[in-house]
Amino acid sequence: MPTIGLIQSRSHASREAGIDRHVELIREAAAGGARIICLQELFTTPYFCTREDPALFDLAEPVPGPTTTELEPLARELDVVLILPLFERRTTGVYHNTAAVVDPRRGTLGIYRKTHIPEDPGFHEKFYFTPGDLGYRVWDTAHGRIGVLICWDQWYPEAARLTAMQGAEILFYPTAIGWLPQEKAQLGQAQHTAWETVQRGHAVANGCHVAAVNRVGTEGDTEFWGQSFVANPYGEVVARASVDQEQVLLADVDFGLNEEFRRIWPFFRDRRIDTYADITRRWID
Repeated sequence: MPTIGLIQSRSHASREAGIDRHVELIREAAAGGARIICLQELFTTPYFCTREDPALFDLAEPVPGPTTTELEPLARELDVVLILPLFERRTTGVYHNTAAVVDPRRGTLGIYRKTHIPEDPGFHEKFYFTPGDLGYRVWDTAHGRIGVLICWDQWYPEAARLTAMQGAEILFYPTAIGWLPQEKAQLGQAQHTAWETVQRGHAVANGCHVAAVNRVGTEGDTEFWGQSFVANPYGEVVARASVDQEQVLLADVDFGLNEEFRRIWPFFRDRRIDTYADITRRWID
C-alpha cells in the first residue's frame, strides 16, 4: 500500500525559484511517506497559455533534459518516483505538453505527451502544443504500475480506459484548470463539480485509483481552483487539497482494492468489444 504525494503549487518568479521550491515540497512529501510524487502541469513555468506569444516558446526544454537530469539524483536519494510535467521542445517548431516519469533505481523511464489539446479563452494551448504521438502509456516503477495523462485528457473516458487496460493501478492527471472572472459566479461550482465527477467516474469504470494535481493562485485572469484529490475505485474521494493554498497532499493507495473491486464489478469481463467499432468515428449521423 504505497503512499502517494500530490504537490499543489503556484507559479514562481523564475524556473530556478520554482525548482528550488518544488525540491522543498518533494522532500516534504517524501518525509511524510510518499513513494510516488506527482507535480502539477507545467510545473517549472507559469501557465503561459493565457495568451499567444511566440517568445514564450523559449520556456521549453528537451525532455529528458535539464530538469530530469537535475531531479533524478533527488529521486534516488529519497527512493521516490517523480512525475515531472514539463514544456517539451522536441525540435524547431514542434513543442509538447509532456510528463516525464523518473524512477529512483532506473532514472527517467520515459515520457507521455498530452494527447488532447484545448483551445478556450485563457487556455490557448493549440498555439503552443503539438498533440502527443506516443499513445497512452504505463510504467512499472519501483513503487507501482502507473499511468499518466495530462489535464484536458481527463475529460475523455477513452484515454482513461486505454491506459487502465495496460494495467495501470493508478491514473495521475497533472492539471492546470481554473475559473475565469466572467464565469465564476454563475458557473464556477458547476465547472468544478463536472471536473471532479468525470475523473471519479474514470476510477469507477476502470476499477483503479485516480489522482488529479491542480495549481493554485491567479495568473492573468485565471484563478486556479486547486482542490487536488485522490479517488479510490469506488469513486470515493479519500484525500482533497484546499482551494487556494500551496499544499502537499498525501494519500495511502491500496492497490489490493482494485482487485477486490474488479471481482465484484467485472466491467472489463463484460465489455462488448464487438459493439464498439464506431467509437473511432468523429460522429454518428
